[in-house]
Amino acid sequence: MATEVLMSKMEKGFDSDKPMFPISVIADLLQVHQRTLRIYNEEKILVPERSPKNRRLYSFNDIEKGKFIQYMSRELGINIIGIKIIFELLKQQKVKAEDQKAFIDEIAKNINITHEMQQQNKEKLSRRGRKPATVA
Repeated sequence: MATEVLMSKMEKGFDSDKPMFPISVIADLLQVHQRTLRIYNEEKILVPERSPKNRRLYSFNDIEKGKFIQYMSRELGINIIGIKIIFELLKQQKVKAEDQKAFIDEIAKNINITHEMQQQNKEKLSRRGRKPATVA
């Protein structure tokens, strides 16, 4: 419900970069603990603006980035360091924000295909009585 209200306001011409939301609202929207958002801030993967009283204020764009971080973490099982590396790679590749999810989905798909191929090779080797090599 809250997300729908926020998104409808965004569609009505609100500046998507304007910091407006305190950490408590964003934590509720993303269904994470406030400490998680502080860690994202410390790791520089989701850095909010600061108010004159030094409180964290998040924008609509921060909300979207937070959703993307949660997607990578929860759905793809990527840890914070991995997410940080991915954002660096996306920045280097100059991938547009709206294309990032599709880009990551394609990478995840390729990783799964590679993992499946490794599993098939292990099975073939075990049927032949050989031990598969371990990767260091």
